[in-house]
Amino acid sequence: MKRPNLYLRAVLAAFVCLSCSDDDTKSGSVAAMPVYDDVPYLQDYAIKYDWEDENTAFSKAFMDRNGVIQVASSDGILRTHDGQFLYPGQLVKDKTYRPLTDKNVKGLTLFQNQFVYVDDTAVFSNAWAGSLYLKHNLLGAFMVTAGEGFDFMISDGASLEFLSKSKVSWSGELMDDIVMDILYDEAGKKFWVLGEKSIASFDTATNELKPVVQGDAFASFALNKKELVIGTNSGYLVVDLSSGKQIGDKHIKLPATEITDVETIDGQLWFGSTRGAFKLREDGKFDYYYGKRWLPGNRVEHISKGTNGSVLILTDAGLGQIVFEEMTLFDKAQYYEKQVRNRHIRYGFNATLVDMETGNVDSGRLSDSDNDGLWTTMYLAGEVFRYSVTGSEEALQNCKESMDAMERLFSINPVPGFPSRSFDRSGYIDVLHDPERWQNSSNPEWDWKATTSSDEAIGHIFAYGAMAELMDNELKDRAIILIDTLMSHVVRNDMYMVDYDGKPTTWGRWNPEYVNARPKMVGDRKINASNIIGMLQTAYHFTGKEKYKEKAFDLMENHGYLENLMRPMDKIAKAPDDADDWSKMLSESWNHSDDEMYFVGYWGLYKYAFNDSLKAKYKEAIIDHWEIERPEKEGLWNIMTALTDTPDFDLEEAAWYLREHPMDLITWDIENSHRKDIELMAPNFREQTTREVLPPDERRIQRHNANMFQLDKVGSDGTEEYSAGDIWLLPYWMGRYLGVISGPIDDTRNTIDEI
Repeated sequence: MKRPNLYLRAVLAAFVCLSCSDDDTKSGSVAAMPVYDDVPYLQDYAIKYDWEDENTAFSKAFMDRNGVIQVASSDGILRTHDGQFLYPGQLVKDKTYRPLTDKNVKGLTLFQNQFVYVDDTAVFSNAWAGSLYLKHNLLGAFMVTAGEGFDFMISDGASLEFLSKSKVSWSGELMDDIVMDILYDEAGKKFWVLGEKSIASFDTATNELKPVVQGDAFASFALNKKELVIGTNSGYLVVDLSSGKQIGDKHIKLPATEITDVETIDGQLWFGSTRGAFKLREDGKFDYYYGKRWLPGNRVEHISKGTNGSVLILTDAGLGQIVFEEMTLFDKAQYYEKQVRNRHIRYGFNATLVDMETGNVDSGRLSDSDNDGLWTTMYLAGEVFRYSVTGSEEALQNCKESMDAMERLFSINPVPGFPSRSFDRSGYIDVLHDPERWQNSSNPEWDWKATTSSDEAIGHIFAYGAMAELMDNELKDRAIILIDTLMSHVVRNDMYMVDYDGKPTTWGRWNPEYVNARPKMVGDRKINASNIIGMLQTAYHFTGKEKYKEKAFDLMENHGYLENLMRPMDKIAKAPDDADDWSKMLSESWNHSDDEMYFVGYWGLYKYAFNDSLKAKYKEAIIDHWEIERPEKEGLWNIMTALTDTPDFDLEEAAWYLREHPMDLITWDIENSHRKDIELMAPNFREQTTREVLPPDERRIQRHNANMFQLDKVGSDGTEEYSAGDIWLLPYWMGRYLGVISGPIDDTRNTIDEI
């Protein structure tokens, strides 16, 4: 989310006492916890307008007072057709005024928020009853800039001509230079003319063209208060208007350095480049708009202000309109709820849309996943929290439908207590080419996916635990039955998940012989111990069966599992050279999927601790883990840490994650490694590439199990759309349940058109 000046201030409020409505305090949060005050902020998203002819050259794009958008191009004046969020429109030839289509219009500008054109004969407009018509003598004129009182400066790139309804006309040239751009200075009552190596001012009272600045490789410029900001092919520089002297050094620490356009919009500097557009923030950093999430093409030709608060970014492949819309996090949640239900429910699973045609969400298909169980339990838990907070009947129905899918994972295979990874109708998956995973069920119409891993198991227990605790209907009993079913299978099979072939699955292993075979610094030793203790505690808490408590204490007291799970995160590292190959493979780098498993498992580890002494230790382990994760600014990790009632869990960063997450969850290609405004780090075990993590809307779409510091992701440009169910809705609704995110403070606005 890109925020204008009005919204740059943090909207956090730390209260001495938590003062929320009864709906928001069902978690029993303690006093002194900070609360994010969910007031409206500006959410950005893009509406794109494509143009298919790659031979067309674009120059300017403007929006008039009526909300009409026009584009000046080598094919004449174009306008936008259709277009809405996620559904791109097109640029088409503007046939509104038939005489306009017959003129050789090459230039476009705005005056008094009305379109003004230049062709090979005159400067003219259809506004003011068509009365504006100023003839000129520049046959190839393609630049036109408006001054005051119907004054205009035009150029064909070589010569200049000043035209006015009330003043003496003038023509001339830059000294040994070509004209790149023209702008008008309202305060100084003069035009500024940019050349490749010079800038001159033109006084409309005296008709004097005066050189002011000398330089090299100038490409664009803008007025910013009493300064000229000049874009070059290697950054930008700032010049004092009165003296013509450069202020400071050239700015080169930019997202992209080959500048194609500079504009001042509502007091903020916007830059176009050969690699996207970016806006300078008050803190000196940039909001970066790159790739098809935002723009049809990456070479920016022109940027202008829309009359509806949007920003128009004209590229070599079409127009991107960046819309800034007021909404609360609750508004965003309402949009995402519909996104999930409309496009991401497969047999009740929370699924991904794949095989899409370049971002066309209506062209994709729902795909099975090895992690159908995990992604669905994370969505399911979010809907449980939503129901607990709001009492929403829709949330309750969502829970029931996902629970149907989760229960069938157990019943569709012949192994007692074993949850399948997924299932699908026979004939629609490649069973023969994936015989290890896909198996035929007893029903010839259905197949199921085997080899279930610990990722799924911990997700199951997390969601069922939340459901068993917070539901007061039949779902509570169903959840407890599944907790008992899964954990009985694990205990009965000597702390393994045993598959259809009678063998433990590759990753479903919590037996000490496996866990403690790993060297102490290998993360699998800690994660498996942490997860299984949380799972056993959850089972005991809701079933009361002593076998779960006895097994947990046996693992902690006799097999070092408490020591394992308490091992500080800064001790996790690569296995030594003399370790076994499996341990070396497991510890090649930091495992971000393990992070997801840890935090999902912390729900049962902390909430259902056997006693207060253990609970205090678990809190220490959770906060130790959170401390090492803080650079990621990961919304779910931060909000899950609030479970421990610590007031220090980076709530501001969690809210930042939720606000900054793009509305568009399509897997557009993303590149950031070229950026000069980021501080790169040396290769390291955690694979942290930059000193500071980029906002979610400037990096690839990813789940919580991915590296937030990955700079580039290419190869799946617009072919998939992820579900918000696990990515965004889980941390938001958990935050609402825990009372650290308030309900919407102002819910009187309309949100964007919903799916």
